[in-house]
Amino acid sequence: MLPVIALVGRPNVGKSTLFNVLTGTRDALVADMPGLTRDRKYGFGKIGPVPYLVVDTGGLVAGAEGIEALMARQTLRAIEEADRVLFLVDVREGLTPSDSHVAQTLRKLGKQVILVANKAEGLDAATAGAEFYQLGLGEPQAISSAHGDGVRALMERVLEGFEAPPVDEAAPADDIRVAVIGRPNVGKSTLINRLLGEDRVIASDVPGTTRDAVFVPFEREGRKYTLIDTAGVRRRARVEEAIEKFSVIKALQAVDSAHVVIGVIDAHDTVAEQDASLFGMVAERGRALIIAVNKWDNIPADKRDEIRTGLDLRLPFLEFAPIHFISALHGTGVGELIRAVGHAYDAAMREMPTPELTRVLETAIQQHQPPLVRGRRIKLRYAHQGGRNPPIIVVHGNQVEHVPDGYRRYLANVFRKNFRLEGTPVRVEFRSDENPFKGKRNPLTPRQRRRRQRLMRRVKKARG
Repeated sequence: MLPVIALVGRPNVGKSTLFNVLTGTRDALVADMPGLTRDRKYGFGKIGPVPYLVVDTGGLVAGAEGIEALMARQTLRAIEEADRVLFLVDVREGLTPSDSHVAQTLRKLGKQVILVANKAEGLDAATAGAEFYQLGLGEPQAISSAHGDGVRALMERVLEGFEAPPVDEAAPADDIRVAVIGRPNVGKSTLINRLLGEDRVIASDVPGTTRDAVFVPFEREGRKYTLIDTAGVRRRARVEEAIEKFSVIKALQAVDSAHVVIGVIDAHDTVAEQDASLFGMVAERGRALIIAVNKWDNIPADKRDEIRTGLDLRLPFLEFAPIHFISALHGTGVGELIRAVGHAYDAAMREMPTPELTRVLETAIQQHQPPLVRGRRIKLRYAHQGGRNPPIIVVHGNQVEHVPDGYRRYLANVFRKNFRLEGTPVRVEFRSDENPFKGKRNPLTPRQRRRRQRLMRRVKKARG
């Protein structure tokens, strides 16, 4: 499973700024889970030698009351789930009593802590955080999260000893790995038991797996699957009584291990921001996604169209993900759901020949040309496949750095339609066809070029 890195510290030391740098996001795109995970933000780290999950937390303060006490409780939960803790301090303001309070809290929890001296731009790295040695947490690492200075070196130190996770050996290589995620009490456990069979009981985890993930093989309609269940698989008789626990960390680790994700929503509830954030991170990670609207059998016929419209309005960024209306308790629609999982997997792993991709690209350009840039048309020449799960299509051309996001989405939809890529996000990347002589002097003068042309004509004439 992916290592978990938690960012902690008193308020206003730059935790959120560092979070955005590590995840490559902006404030408006941060995956915030309100309510259940107040003031905790989750993301997939992109800077460092191995992939990881990063958690931004609220500030820790002494004597917290009210909302601050709730924030502190959530921060402690994040620290408990973390493999490494980055303790940020502000070198511009110096050591404060609040920093000492945070340090004392971290020492009690016994976690591996890296002290980060932030806002050190323009200062000598060796002396920037000297006064923070008295916290007793080792040598401070000087960075500037706002400018990105020292961040890569920091993450190389933090992630030392971790290795990039291989394809999980708990699941056979040819199985389709499926993760089931969603808010508490939407029917995840009921669906899991329905997929596995009513009388199926799983007594223990597969050896070698971590963080309560359970890898369970099963077979439907001749295809082999491995279910990744982070909550454990329970007897059907106990499912209705159990209170489902929800951990964003465990859900995202399951997503990273999966080929296809089933996102479960309760038909009786509106789509919450928490659903949108969680499913959005599935898409950001490039995993195929099927949305299962559960408990559909209890919805009156006159309310169903209203619910369908609400889903389209609240999840427009998941237009690639098919929606299935099911009853996990009675089994209605579950067969179609698992077939959709197989189709989404096939789409995510599909091979697309370069000639066919280029033909589709040319047709798309004829129907809707790229825009002009300073009076010159963006030219897109050919396309080839750059990866699978998710499908990555690389388009070569000129001035591609000016291709607008709207045209990128247009091409992604065209490729999705022509290659039947339903259920999986499609990534379109652009690469510039650079002129190898751009910026260099021509090796031949005009006079030399004329002589060469005359010589070539003579050679052709001599050959008849």
